[in-house]
Amino acid sequence: MKTMSKYEELMSRKQEIMLKSVGVNYSQYETGQLSFDYEKMMRDTGYSISDVMKIQSSVGVGNTPLLELKNLTALARKVSKTGKAARIFVKDESCNPSGSFKDRRAAVSAYDAKERGYLGLASATSGNYGAAVASQAAMRGLKCIIVQECYDSKKIGQPEILEKDRKCECFGAEVLRLTVGPELFYTFLKVLEETGFYNASLYSTYGIAGVETLGYEIAAQCREKLGKDPDAVVITHAGGGNVTGTARGLIKAGALDTKIIGASVDLSGLHMASDIAFNKKSFTTGHTGFGIPFMTNPDRSDVPRSAARPLRYMDRYVTVPQGEVFYMTELLAQIEGLERGPAGNTSLAAAFLIAQEMDDDEILVVQETEYTGAGKHVLPQLTFAKKNGIGVAVGDPSDEVPGKSLILPEHPGKMILNDMPMDHYRKSYISNAVKGKEHIEQVDLQFLCEETKWNREQVVELINELKIEIR
Repeated sequence: MKTMSKYEELMSRKQEIMLKSVGVNYSQYETGQLSFDYEKMMRDTGYSISDVMKIQSSVGVGNTPLLELKNLTALARKVSKTGKAARIFVKDESCNPSGSFKDRRAAVSAYDAKERGYLGLASATSGNYGAAVASQAAMRGLKCIIVQECYDSKKIGQPEILEKDRKCECFGAEVLRLTVGPELFYTFLKVLEETGFYNASLYSTYGIAGVETLGYEIAAQCREKLGKDPDAVVITHAGGGNVTGTARGLIKAGALDTKIIGASVDLSGLHMASDIAFNKKSFTTGHTGFGIPFMTNPDRSDVPRSAARPLRYMDRYVTVPQGEVFYMTELLAQIEGLERGPAGNTSLAAAFLIAQEMDDDEILVVQETEYTGAGKHVLPQLTFAKKNGIGVAVGDPSDEVPGKSLILPEHPGKMILNDMPMDHYRKSYISNAVKGKEHIEQVDLQFLCEETKWNREQVVELINELKIEIR
């Protein structure tokens, strides 16, 4: 009999370790061959949206301002082919303690960990979430370990990641820096088992419940300021929690007609687990390397059932070239006087173009901003790109090739937007879900309809094409 390696042995106990680290028995929600009771799983957090608001308020999280970008709206109307554009607003999440919307997620996890008697928090992230977890752990008197995919094999790290390193350590966290590759999840499981810390996962029910307040606030503030719900909200999409939580909050506020638009940076062709490709992207936030895989296979995350289910909520998915995000960062600073980091500016670049498809009296909200630290600034990121052989130029964004060039638009009227094939991703999701199955139950069929926003006939047609029996 073959002896299991240490890696295989630890990975075989994933479910057991996760159960101890988040206190959630995911198996109780299984309802069929592949389906599970998602809404019950979310309800079982035990925290209502008003409870979450109180938790967040107690540590200075949430209730961030909704700002109208009047100058950017005027520019959009100036370059619009129709002369019209929706009013653009932005929810300024940089006002949260660690400088991003992810404080909302971390606040609930830290509170829950404290209530359950955990001594510390652990999280696997290279993003703003690590800083948010570290900040909230400090506020609650908890220890904190952040496991971060930080370098390529030459130990070279992106300026943005190193900035997040600095911020995590500033808040007192221990940061375990790893090179890109499969050891991230293995190392994280090892940390959880050895420390007994709480898994402050981006994909837990607590994390998503924390983002719901963001969507709820957007609806409430639009009604108060404008007397109506937003017509559309543009949300930077990566792992899916941002889209999921915000959409659920809008729904809980009764903003049922608000269109949910996900936006990512186009990094097609760059494999995120590739050592060579790792530093070919100039910042880590909101790109297709996470956005598409997590949309079509959400349970690839560090919990058995991810609470981030973006296909359930997304009405439209768009991408923008990376050069446009840099351009929008500078544009926001120079015509609105707001210096913010790249995450929200991904959706802002998309919103600038989407607004031009809409009428003057319509309301378009960009759902978040993030803080700008030294490594998040445009100049070090472009310098880093050049050092990695990326050509940087001013010109036509349609000429940009991910991993080879960054093209800053020569004029705002030259900016481009790509609509992504949602039905293709729905098909991919279903194909991934039924892989290895000979049959599915009726409850599974209903689950797939809910997951994809497809009707029964559409799902049945694909299942039949895949030669899967429906019982």
